Order: sequence, then C-alpha cells, then structure tokens
Amino acid sequence: MRPTRYLALAALLAGAPAMSLAADAPPPSLGAHVFLGQGEGLGVSPAVTPAVDTQPTGSVFVIFNAGYSSNDGTPVDTYGNRWKSLGHPLTYADYGDRFDVRAYAATAGKGGSGHTVSITKRGEPKGELSLPFVEVRNASRVQAFAQNYADKALVVASDEITVDGPATLLAFWWGDGGVKRMTVTPGDGFQLIDAFVELPDESGVQGAVAWRQVDAAGTYRVHWTVAPVQGAALWIMAIR
Repeated sequence: MRPTRYLALAALLAGAPAMSLAADAPPPSLGAHVFLGQGEGLGVSPAVTPAVDTQPTGSVFVIFNAGYSSNDGTPVDTYGNRWKSLGHPLTYADYGDRFDVRAYAATAGKGGSGHTVSITKRGEPKGELSLPFVEVRNASRVQAFAQNYADKALVVASDEITVDGPATLLAFWWGDGGVKRMTVTPGDGFQLIDAFVELPDESGVQGAVAWRQVDAAGTYRVHWTVAPVQGAALWIMAIR
C-alpha cells in the first residue's frame, strides 16, 4: 500500500493542470458599447443601434429600452441571441403610465462584426426612445443586480449589490426631468462610457451608462451627481 502522503501528492499534481487552466481564465471585462437616442417625433421603427464588433462567443450582452411604454417590442439582434428581462419595468414619475424603462440581458452571447440590436416600436413609431447596448467579455452570467427609483436630489444613489469575486459592474441612470441639457457624473470609482444628455429640441429620453472593474468580492453601489436636479430610474449589475 502506498503511503498516504504519496497519494495526497499525486492527487495534487493530477489536479494541477485544471487548477492552472482556471487560474489562467481571463476575468470579465468591458467590451463594445454604443448608445442610440431617438428624439420625439424623429424616431423610426424598428429602432436599430449603430453597429459594433463583438466577440464571437463568451460574452454577456445588456440593453435597455427607455421611452413609451407601448413601444415594448422584444429585442432582436444580428446574431439571434435570446434576450431575457432583467427585473421589472420602472415607470417614469409625473408622466402617468406613458413612459417606462426596461432592461434585458443575453447570456452565452453570440457575436461578431456589424452587431446591432433592434426594437420594433408598435405603439409610437416616431416616438422618443433610448437604447444602450453593452458587451461584457469573458463572462457567462449576471451574478447580481438591483433597481430602484430615486426621488429628486442633487445626488441619487443606486441600491447595493454583493459579488463574490472579480466582476464587471455596469450602472445605468435614467433621468425623469423635463430638461434638454444636463450634466451627469457617476462616483464610487465608476467611469462614464455613454450618455444622451444633450437632447434634441423635440425632446428625448436622457440616460447615462457607467462601468467599474472590481477584482475582489464586496458590496457595491453608485452615486450619481446630476444638474439640474431630477429623479431617476437606476440599475446596477455585476457580470461575471
């Protein structure tokens, strides 16, 4: 019979390649991203994002549909990904039930060159609509997300999320103010990557997207500083 110490060493060595492969796996990271903003009365159906180049495999994709509640068509993209709702729609304050914002994600994403996402606008084809499209590479799931509707304030805060390892964090701000020009700045280590905050004279749906890369487990949130003051629908999510 072989000594227990030898067996333990053999087991450790046998597992070394797998351990090495796991250690060498690249962490999630921000990929391609784009933001489509259609002004009121200037929109077309379907609303189609500008084309970007995404990874063939191994990505998670996130989009939002912000605008008329009746323009609630299911997202469709160039590579036939399956889009699932992320949370529930948030209805904009002070506009009745006419406007809301919805989030979608596609995991095990397929991509490539000329990647677009489109939404058919069945209710208000010419109506305002904002549609950001974000890729997170080397990822397989949305580990955590939170959504909340913040009251009017100079600084608004998302709810918290907790992650158990390295992750790409995405944060989305959707203001509800009846203004055409504004400034929006994320805090807490987040960087702004896309924004639609200089609206056409016909109006539009203001929005902003930020990201942060984290290397360790922890609890995270994001504060947004906004002028002029307004309320906002907020999302934060961790993708791993």
